[in-house]
Amino acid sequence: MKNARAMKREKFTPLTYALLAVTLLLAMILCVCVGSVRISFSDTVTAVWNALRGKPVPHNTAKNIILNVRLPRVLCVALSGAALSLCGAAMQGLLRNPLADGSTMGVSSGAALGAVIAMATGFSLPGSGYGGIMVTSMVFAFGSLLLILSLAYALDRSLATSSIILIGVIFTMFISSVISLIITFASDHTRSLNFWTLGSFSGVNYDQAKLLCVALTVCGGVILRLSPELNAFAIGEDNARHIGVNVKRVKLVILVAVSMLIGVCVSISGTVSFVGLVMPHIARMLVGPNHRRLLPASLFSGAIFLLLADLTARTLLSPIELSIGVVTSMVGAVAFVMIFYRTRKGR
Repeated sequence: MKNARAMKREKFTPLTYALLAVTLLLAMILCVCVGSVRISFSDTVTAVWNALRGKPVPHNTAKNIILNVRLPRVLCVALSGAALSLCGAAMQGLLRNPLADGSTMGVSSGAALGAVIAMATGFSLPGSGYGGIMVTSMVFAFGSLLLILSLAYALDRSLATSSIILIGVIFTMFISSVISLIITFASDHTRSLNFWTLGSFSGVNYDQAKLLCVALTVCGGVILRLSPELNAFAIGEDNARHIGVNVKRVKLVILVAVSMLIGVCVSISGTVSFVGLVMPHIARMLVGPNHRRLLPASLFSGAIFLLLADLTARTLLSPIELSIGVVTSMVGAVAFVMIFYRTRKGR
């Protein structure tokens, strides 16, 4: 019976991908059209089409709002959602734990600490006012990962996943207090930092979208290429080692790729919770546990979810904009409880 269900699910996997792609496209169009200022669908299409062909946009309002505000934001939101969901799926497969994610591992908190320090001190790289935040975020994300793994190894030489996640949760709580302390003393930036730490895509631009695209292409491509190795981890590290998988190398490569990708996302949007924790479970329900299908499905589902969450944050209390982290936490918490209940009931 189980084999029949698996074959049926695998048979309709291409259709599932097509539906996810169409849903993603519709979500992007919806997010570009809808906002505090209503712009018709025809004006939106005309503005984007003329911009792509290098022709003048007939309405200045549509040009400024759609091309300079909404379109770069939609691109950044979609790319960030895809990246966070992919990282969550990879870490859950690597550690064989459904609670594994950048937030539970402490990587997101470390990246946020680096970004907050750069923002509070005004640190920047020569010739790039934004590069300092991204570099410090990536460095702190990777440094946090090394610290957590070192502490886990000191307490448990086998590096059990439960030990890693426990230390990651404790580390996250500690970093949150440090961030609060920095925000308290950074009085000039308190409001902006508070809003940013809860997650916000306000004010993003095409340069940041390009950086996200490059990071997702490079780091995400590495993770996707290692999908067979992640399938091998499902039967245990010892068994994976026996069938020829270089366990230490695969672990290191995936963790480095995940930390870099999370660092880039956090430096742009702040800490956005529950995307990498919940969306891989949704994707797993759609296409099954095989990482060859699960990882691409996680990309689509994460992008769709974060787009709809950002749309809700922008329009629910318009003209007031909510932090996107508030929306994802509320929706993600309920979704995770439902998924956990369904999983336990199924068992």
